[in-house]
Amino acid sequence: MRAARLRPEILCEEMPAPQRIAPFASALSADVTVDGSDVGTGRIVLLHDPAGNDAWEGTFRCVAYARAEIDPEMVIDPLLAEVGWSWLTEALNAHGAEHAAPSGTVTKVASESFGSMSDEDATAQLEIRASWTPAGDITAHVEAWGELMCMVSGLPPVPEGVTSMPSRRGQRGRA
Repeated sequence: MRAARLRPEILCEEMPAPQRIAPFASALSADVTVDGSDVGTGRIVLLHDPAGNDAWEGTFRCVAYARAEIDPEMVIDPLLAEVGWSWLTEALNAHGAEHAAPSGTVTKVASESFGSMSDEDATAQLEIRASWTPAGDITAHVEAWGELMCMVSGLPPVPEGVTSMPSRRGQRGRA
């Protein structure tokens, strides 16, 4: 997981992993930061059960989360959830992250304020929670999660053939 190369907008660090889901686990949390402002956040957990798990269809499982503020007008788009899920599958495919048994949810939330709070602007968020069984090197799966966070946060994709060079600032807590 530590070997993953993430975009410079991603500030990533290790976090405590859940201990009750599988005998072995490792986790990362990250924020997507643009011009000093956090525009998205996420977590990825790698679970491992040497005995396997029928629901996972394997012995490893990636559990990922990505969330960002979005334009409140986007929440009414009936295709937003499908598009959000396609961002996950596109990121996995783009990074060559072979996988099985994907599952998850895409949640869109809109908030409007009333009464003494009526002068506050409407807000909206998009949240993707997903899990899948990774095949091969886990690095590609972590990089795909990083790309998913950037897509949810509204960052344009890195053009094909261009490699994003992570900054030292973008890899905090990994030394």
